[in-house]
Amino acid sequence: MRRTWSARRKFGTWRRIWLALAESQHELGLAVTTAQVTALRAHLDDIDFANADAHEARLRHDVMAHVHAYGDAVPQARGIIHLGATSQDVVCNADTLILRDALSIIAEKLARTIDRASTFATEYRALPTLGWTHFQPAQPTTVGKRATLWAQDLAIALSEIEGRIDGMRLRGLRGATGTQASYLGLLGGDAAKVEDLEQRFAAKLGWPTDRRWPVCGQTYPRLVDAQILSSLAIAAAAVHKCCNDLRLLANLKEIEEPFEAEQIGSSAMAYKRNPMRCERATGLARFVMNLSGNGLDTAATQWLERTLDDSANRRLSLPEAFLALDGALDILTNVLGGLVVHRASIRARLDAELPFMASEDILLAATARGADRQHAHEVIRVHSQAAGHAVKSEGKPNDLLARLRSEPLFAGLDLDVLLDASAYIGRAPEQVDAFVTEVVQPIRTRYRATLADEPRVRV
Repeated sequence: MRRTWSARRKFGTWRRIWLALAESQHELGLAVTTAQVTALRAHLDDIDFANADAHEARLRHDVMAHVHAYGDAVPQARGIIHLGATSQDVVCNADTLILRDALSIIAEKLARTIDRASTFATEYRALPTLGWTHFQPAQPTTVGKRATLWAQDLAIALSEIEGRIDGMRLRGLRGATGTQASYLGLLGGDAAKVEDLEQRFAAKLGWPTDRRWPVCGQTYPRLVDAQILSSLAIAAAAVHKCCNDLRLLANLKEIEEPFEAEQIGSSAMAYKRNPMRCERATGLARFVMNLSGNGLDTAATQWLERTLDDSANRRLSLPEAFLALDGALDILTNVLGGLVVHRASIRARLDAELPFMASEDILLAATARGADRQHAHEVIRVHSQAAGHAVKSEGKPNDLLARLRSEPLFAGLDLDVLLDASAYIGRAPEQVDAFVTEVVQPIRTRYRATLADEPRVRV
């Protein structure tokens, strides 16, 4: 991702755009020679950044600075570089190519997180665990089913990113205000040749010729940036939710992120096992989520065909959103691939709460044997409240079952059978299987070439 947003990639792409323009103009018979095109092609990547900086210090215009720097490298082609073009014929098209590639990297990394979460979900598809709503004990689920919720959020984010990629359009060669007047003048007023020029230009950049904006002002629609930043924010929210859940589960001592043998959790409290990877990922994700407003502000405040106050903002908000999300996804991939599950802690918490959750089944079993439903309900209610008070106010273990066993009303009922946690998880294991087959497997197929890649995490 750093290479994608590097100065070398940016200005190297500018030169490829100037080459594609010159080649297309040469093919249509304009005064651009084969020798000039050949010379431009030979100097795509030997960029003298110091020379370009010196030109920009003098000219105060970044595109013209690089026009001059390219011309210094290829003096025989100096006079035809940028012929008929405006700055945004270069910048907008280059940005589109870079954004497409950056989105593709994010898509690949989202696919990896989905794969890791789903592998974990399959392994623990049937392991009962206490569910939580309002962060209060709720009906049991399974460790694997909970992981599918993370994977599903990430899959929604992947769909968003793929949609953005599919919706990308090239600005093309439109000139200063989008009317193509300069190219029409170069080509003798022949509108068909102007269209031919733009199609050739797009094809030389490896871009489908039918995926160009039908109209534009000086730039491509800045709502595109808002869409992209919003899609990145959705992905960041999915990362944040997953990592926050893991931080809560670490506090419950049920599931933890990887922790190295010599890792230190706190400089003062030697026993600490802080979930620092998930903390880092949530910090990055929050940064990305809060960048999304920049795209909306930029799109909303463009004046007529364009105003330049978009430029400085875009140079920060777009690359930084991608770079931060890229790092967060690398961390999450690492975490999901090395989660530590503490079965005993999971079982202990479930055992502490399950008697309360089994109370309805105990009530039904008693009434099935002829007990008065309202009387049985009251007996269970009184003992449940007393057991709950003992747990919360006196720190005692949950003794609800012992209390109920002492009641003649429940004599002969096998209460232990009613405390089988697997009886309370519904279709969770089957839901995991269906999710992996229907949602994850197609993603694994699409991204199989890069799915096994492991990120280098330095946190």
